[in-house]
Amino acid sequence: MSERRVKEPKGVRLDHISKIYQNPKTGKDFYAVHDVELDIEPGSFVTLLGPSGCGKTTTLRMIAGFESPDEGEIYLGGQPINELTPNKRDTAMVFQSYALFPHYNVFDNVAYGLKLRKVPKDEIKDRVTRILKLVELSDMEQRMTNQLSGGQQQRVALARALVVEPGVLLFDEPLSNLDAKLRVQMRTEIRRIQQALGITAIYVTHDQSEAMAISDNIILMKGGVIAQMGSPTEIYYHPNSEFVADFIGECNFLGCTVRGTEGSDIVAEVDGRTVRVRSDHKPAPGTKAKIVLRPEAIEIADQGALPCKVELSCFMGSYQNYHVRVGDTLVKIADNCPIGRKTFQVGDDAYISFRSECAHLLEA
Repeated sequence: MSERRVKEPKGVRLDHISKIYQNPKTGKDFYAVHDVELDIEPGSFVTLLGPSGCGKTTTLRMIAGFESPDEGEIYLGGQPINELTPNKRDTAMVFQSYALFPHYNVFDNVAYGLKLRKVPKDEIKDRVTRILKLVELSDMEQRMTNQLSGGQQQRVALARALVVEPGVLLFDEPLSNLDAKLRVQMRTEIRRIQQALGITAIYVTHDQSEAMAISDNIILMKGGVIAQMGSPTEIYYHPNSEFVADFIGECNFLGCTVRGTEGSDIVAEVDGRTVRVRSDHKPAPGTKAKIVLRPEAIEIADQGALPCKVELSCFMGSYQNYHVRVGDTLVKIADNCPIGRKTFQVGDDAYISFRSECAHLLEA
């Protein structure tokens, strides 16, 4: 059965939208989402990421129609949708709680939205059969949902959303009720299905590894505003703030002073020694800054750029985990595939080094 969608995916544009709530304790208004401007391309997979209370779920609920923006306009496929109720929007939501009907079997759960739309019976059977095959539940049509595992229930919820062929598919932390191994399996399945159908997907999570694994673009939010948006690679290697760098994976921050430039590199001084860092801009000599270093980007050896003392050395299988002290700064190192290389022990003196393109400069 073909996986090709009948309808074209739609883009989503948020035009300076805001949502204002009242603090129940103080009675004062506050912005849960403030002046968010966003353009999501048709067929792309975009993740709204951030800590609890950052505004990501409120933003998703405004796109779905469960909340109304107090300022700004939402566009779906170029059409304003602020005034449309959820059932009139060309969207479908996959919820954290699955929201399945326990008294319906798998087939009837998936067919529910089509029956509401008064789709002919033959077409319902064809579309439900096709979607169940896509989510690999073809042999479970007659099962009741309470007979399914958590992962199977999530597949039913996904199939129910997909079968109505929405212009945009919305996900509200859909994997948070699953165990760690199943989460990884299901996020891979969601990405596979999204790419197979070419559907536009907007996904909410607080799990940065989940966002990195499935997204074309990540919108990282903090305090109701967008902290940074870009591809997973851009956000990981070129964060625009300490918050972004620290939220996406583990990170080290080395204080430094800019001394000048050398070719495409910035020359910076750390504890009296010079290192080289790549930067998109050229800060003036004397500028105080921080070097952003991922643990896997650092090499430890008997000679190198910056002296250090080993405070932790732990074998983790695929890597040797080190904590070292560089001046007053604790630096975490993931020495990948350490077999055949010297293992440093607690108390050892050593040096760390890194390639300039593996480091990122943030002005203080």
